[in-house]
Amino acid sequence: MKQMIHKIVALTMAFVVLISTMSFTMHMHYCGDTLVDSSYFVKAETCGMEMPQPANTSEDCSAVKKNCCTDKQMTIEGQDELKLSLELQMEQQLFVAVFLTTYTQLFEIPEETLAVHQDYLPPPLVKKIYQLDEQYLI
Repeated sequence: MKQMIHKIVALTMAFVVLISTMSFTMHMHYCGDTLVDSSYFVKAETCGMEMPQPANTSEDCSAVKKNCCTDKQMTIEGQDELKLSLELQMEQQLFVAVFLTTYTQLFEIPEETLAVHQDYLPPPLVKKIYQLDEQYLI
């Protein structure tokens, strides 16, 4: 169970780092006030109603029709640098190491003590001591 939690936390942290460093752009094409197409990876498709700009404009013709289509881009920038500004002195590092070691040992279940002598029989008695000393309980 403990290993599973560690894997989930590690995967979550990796996902957070990936998302925070990734940047993406969203392309949108509007025709008037209506959103026609939006795209994340390629440029948005147009509606086909764009007005081509005339190459040679004469001074006599000053009336140019306004284009109703607009393209917009929305860019979300990711984080460029990942740097921790946490600096611990030697005493603080020692305290953290000792604290984590003792704290994790609080929740460990001690292994059962193995009875090494359970498979062996005691040695046979050579003499009965109470008969040698001739002491009997009456």
